[in-house]
Amino acid sequence: MKTAFLSDIGRKRQSNQDYVNVFTNIRGAVLGIVADGMGGHKGGDVASDMAVSHIGHDFEQTDLKDLSALKDWIVKELQKENNRIIDASKQFSDLNGMGTTMVGVIIYEDKMLVSNVGDSRLYLLRNQTLKQLSFDHSLVNELVESGELTKSEARNHPQKNIITQTLGVNENVKPESNIFNFLSDDILLLCSDGLTNMVTEDAIKEILTSNISLKEMCKKLIQKANNAGGLDNITALIIKNDIRKED
Repeated sequence: MKTAFLSDIGRKRQSNQDYVNVFTNIRGAVLGIVADGMGGHKGGDVASDMAVSHIGHDFEQTDLKDLSALKDWIVKELQKENNRIIDASKQFSDLNGMGTTMVGVIIYEDKMLVSNVGDSRLYLLRNQTLKQLSFDHSLVNELVESGELTKSEARNHPQKNIITQTLGVNENVKPESNIFNFLSDDILLLCSDGLTNMVTEDAIKEILTSNISLKEMCKKLIQKANNAGGLDNITALIIKNDIRKED
């Protein structure tokens, strides 16, 4: 398995409130995670840092490899982190109202567990086809799911940034968590909406299918988002399954 990640402030923000990292637990399972913070002049970067650092640290201490058990673990862990962020925002006035999205993937052998809260996304590139595996917790996506909006209408909808689930805002958090196969040559992209609001899925696919290193893919994705305006922080984490099974 190969990984690469990169985060950029963009062209309009005063600070970078995204956070990203990769962790490995005792059994060799791998967690990749991206968080996009919000709230206050420094609350967003504190919330996203807390989410990635705490969840990553706790994951490293686990000896779980069964993804059904890890699914139970991540749901409990996200609720615990939600409480931590809420407690910190109550304790420090300058952090009041902070929160963060989270998208993560746990990989063990040929299976992966995708979990998310908010609108940071995970895409799977398999056999030249790009598919979103995460679920956008947003008002506009709920309208798409109900048939009131098309996907093309949603892309430029004035309320597209209204998020219905985040860590640190409500007492109860309801993450989306699903298990998928992780096959040879699969490529995963975890990213903040600073990328997806600026770059089309067709353009993302073009970069992910190009014959360049994963690090270079991250650079090109961020460059493309900045060239389109760079209105937000931009983060990309790419994971490739480069292990081929023998026949």
